[in-house]
Amino acid sequence: MDQQKIDIAVIGECLIELSANGSLADTSTLNKYFGGDTVTTAVAIARLGGNVTYLTKVGNDGFSEFILSSLQKENIDTSLIKTNEEQNGMYIVSHTLENKEVLYYKRKTAATKLSIEDLDEEVIKKLKLIYSTGVVQSLSASSRELIRESFRIAKENDVLTAYDPNYTSCFMNSADTKEYFEEIIDFTDIVFLSLKNDAVKLYEIDSIDKIMNYMWDKGVKIVVIKSHIDNGYYTGYKGDVSFTEFYNTQRAIDITASGDVFNGAFLQALTNGYAPADAAKFAAVVSGLQTQNYGAIQAIPYKDTVMEII
Repeated sequence: MDQQKIDIAVIGECLIELSANGSLADTSTLNKYFGGDTVTTAVAIARLGGNVTYLTKVGNDGFSEFILSSLQKENIDTSLIKTNEEQNGMYIVSHTLENKEVLYYKRKTAATKLSIEDLDEEVIKKLKLIYSTGVVQSLSASSRELIRESFRIAKENDVLTAYDPNYTSCFMNSADTKEYFEEIIDFTDIVFLSLKNDAVKLYEIDSIDKIMNYMWDKGVKIVVIKSHIDNGYYTGYKGDVSFTEFYNTQRAIDITASGDVFNGAFLQALTNGYAPADAAKFAAVVSGLQTQNYGAIQAIPYKDTVMEII
């Protein structure tokens, strides 16, 4: 992909996914794929027709070529990806009718070596938007610095910045996750929050209005809050708040990474002229369709499918 045409940059870690169709105790076969919160968002953007580049580091092990070729097949630019001698991160997931198991292997992975040395200021200046998450900041002190500097440079050059704390108790500390966000909030234009996992657990705020006002007071322009209590998304912009219901929830069979897919669809719509409230409606459909099949990335719909419904 010609870097002159890239609109969105996503910074993150691409993990190897090994999945089982039964319990881990009983399965004899694991299917290989790839995943991770930010790479799921990048794939959603690409499948919806977006021009996106992915910035990460990939370990020089037996999976490196698989990761790079998989991203390229999704029409994601890989020119900013570097390799090193660390291992690639991995997670193992299984689904049964009664349960879902996820095991993460993320210590000393290739992406923990992300640093400001990987930052290309000239690339950032040409973008429409840059996106990352608290998961990426949690990898290492150097990856944390990379996100901070990337957002600062973007903000100074009128490039939109978007962020999701994406707090998960599996491998993140709530106090640290809040600190990650607070150190870049002055450089953040768009934030995606889970009411339950982010607003409540990080800020101890369970009110949509209060968390909206807190973020607006900090200078965040667009605030999107996912509420399972209300079964939908609240989108706040310029003092107005709109609500969009989850799409077709009665057909949902696997909600894995649906929030990451929503983020990608929202950002793709926004960078193509949608108003924030309309971007949320578009993204709700994309995310809803993804939940109707198994596999975080495998189930992400393509643009033609989405436009037939919308």
